[in-house]
Amino acid sequence: MTINVDLSVKPEVKGFFDPATNTISYVVKDPGSTACAIVDSVMDIDYAAGRITYDHADEIIAYVRSSGLSLEWLIETHVHADHLSAAPYIQRQLGGKIGIGRNITVVQDTFGKVFNEGTEFQRDGSQFDRLFDDGDTYQVGTMTCVAMHTPGHTPACMTHVMGDAAFVGDTLFMPDGGSARADFPGGDAGQLYDSIQKVLSLPEEMRLFMCHDYGPNGREIRWETTVGEEKAHNIHVGHGKTREEFVAMRTARDKTLAMPKLIIPSLQVNMRGGDLPPPDEDGKRFLKVPINGI
Repeated sequence: MTINVDLSVKPEVKGFFDPATNTISYVVKDPGSTACAIVDSVMDIDYAAGRITYDHADEIIAYVRSSGLSLEWLIETHVHADHLSAAPYIQRQLGGKIGIGRNITVVQDTFGKVFNEGTEFQRDGSQFDRLFDDGDTYQVGTMTCVAMHTPGHTPACMTHVMGDAAFVGDTLFMPDGGSARADFPGGDAGQLYDSIQKVLSLPEEMRLFMCHDYGPNGREIRWETTVGEEKAHNIHVGHGKTREEFVAMRTARDKTLAMPKLIIPSLQVNMRGGDLPPPDEDGKRFLKVPINGI
């Protein structure tokens, strides 16, 4: 599939770094209006205490309001396993539609079983306002945006192209960070390589924005690069590395990685579009811990 890209459209991108999860959320402003989108918001959790707060989301809300922006979309690049989405909380404050890739239904079916969810848990993606297929377009003000299906990290991963900016989720990291793992249920290293090549087929000057950065080798946190820089310098896929080389590297590396600290609460919340599990008859909400389930 060929993506029609208009590099003359240059959205203003404001990043918000969450040090607790090394996640970057973005406010993306249409250059032709006051419309904006928010990509990959974060809800704060003190997992040990079972306490939810919204400091990170409130910072983004304050920025949108103080900048006089109108929120049209809350984009989730995928079902995150390392942080909880604040999309519904922000939506209640600012409006907008919540969108994710159509294969959220695959993720919901997989983890609905892992967390022993009952039949009341809908596995049809109905918790979201829009399910994107590969190549779907949508508007942020005057700016036409394109959703690209880029699976491999998860089945539902999407890269969102907005003018000369693309938001890659966990498909890629900064050049010295490489790529994300592919060993979660539904992940596939070969698919991830193919998806990365799809991203790298975009124009070389296309700006790429990461969902995470961990400051390899002690460097400062960064989250913006370009297609050209990734093709030339990415330690996992740059320099013309083959699919076979990548799959062997990714498979071996993933075997050494521990599970993300917040995977248990993150999946339960994010597969619901950012909502907490429903309350019991006393109005209390609980998260489950599957034993040897992931």
